[in-house]
Amino acid sequence: MKKIKILFLAIIISTFFASCDKNETHSPHIPDINLNLKEQSLVNSSNKFGFDLFIETNKSEEQSKNIFVSPLSVSFALAMTYNGADNETKTAMENALRLNGLTADEINSSFKNIMNSFIGLDPKVTLDIANSIWYRENFLVEQNFIDINKNYYNAEVNALDFASPQALDIINNWVATNTNNKIKTIIDKLSEQTVMILINAIYFKGNWKYKFEKADTDTKPFYMADGTTKNVLMMQQEGDFNCMSNELFKAIELPYGDEKFSMLIMLPNQDKTTNDIINELSDNNWNDWLNSFEKTKSLNVIIPKFKYKYDKELNNILKIMGMEIAFSAGANFSKINPLESLFISKVIHKTYVDVNEEGTEAAAVTAVVMDNCIGPANMFNANKPFVFAIKEKSTNSIIFIGRLANPEYE
Repeated sequence: MKKIKILFLAIIISTFFASCDKNETHSPHIPDINLNLKEQSLVNSSNKFGFDLFIETNKSEEQSKNIFVSPLSVSFALAMTYNGADNETKTAMENALRLNGLTADEINSSFKNIMNSFIGLDPKVTLDIANSIWYRENFLVEQNFIDINKNYYNAEVNALDFASPQALDIINNWVATNTNNKIKTIIDKLSEQTVMILINAIYFKGNWKYKFEKADTDTKPFYMADGTTKNVLMMQQEGDFNCMSNELFKAIELPYGDEKFSMLIMLPNQDKTTNDIINELSDNNWNDWLNSFEKTKSLNVIIPKFKYKYDKELNNILKIMGMEIAFSAGANFSKINPLESLFISKVIHKTYVDVNEEGTEAAAVTAVVMDNCIGPANMFNANKPFVFAIKEKSTNSIIFIGRLANPEYE
């Protein structure tokens, strides 16, 4: 019997450019997102998944390597895949995604409501979310699987002649359109085994609330984890920022737009490392840390200007997190197609981040491939490796999280 392959993709991209100056402008009050208990449970579960994903990814990499992952991207890709799972495979995916205690309907409803809440949340931030399903003509897909993704994820569903030379262009053009051309090509070829592609695209564009002046950027030393020193471009400004410190690190929050989205930078204390911070990441610690932030006046902020790409095959990490059966011949994805023995053969995650004076530009792609079996000081100087995250403020939902070990900007 021929091998049949289903390819699931999720693309997430965030761009940030700055135009605000240090003079405060008073915008109309924007209410926080009000979550019900199930939606808050989903955010907590998603953050738990993100922390565990980041912790396991960090374990697999050398300390000298930059890391950048998007828990939101991976969550969306696997959540859409989850809608096709049944029995033990479904339970395993719930465990891996840390979604225990929520029904499938609660999971999908919460994703939908949170997704809709993010859109239009900040008038100074553009946040677009789009989903699509492309499947090979004549491949039978359970209608309920399609309906769920239409109803909860607003997915655009199209049958497509994958053998047509235009098929790649059609799919990649959709990706480019829904990421404002930040990701132009996601699929290089469509094999005979590929029968379905699920794509989630998120586009985010905002302004730093307080920009870094290019004239203030200067070359300064950055102290690497191995004890060596590297001269890098360091941006700097002085202002009032939310900060906190504890026995592990000191942290600063750099807001975008009307402060509905922000970047957190966690800088290890003198006798600590990024590993010490990452190993303590948990939902409870995260919330405790965020509740400890206080406004610090006239803080001199110095952070590196950096840009890098990161890619990772997530198979082993997701197996460690509890999804091993989904990668085996014993997987059950009968809610996609009950006649085919589908299993996940590969999960690939690729990201990009650019932090400069104007703001931040970031992108992530997640591909799930399925086969048929046969106390703050007055200076915050980030001149050594640190952990950073981009989040939505009222829900504390993590969009990106990374470790900068070696700043480069080319």
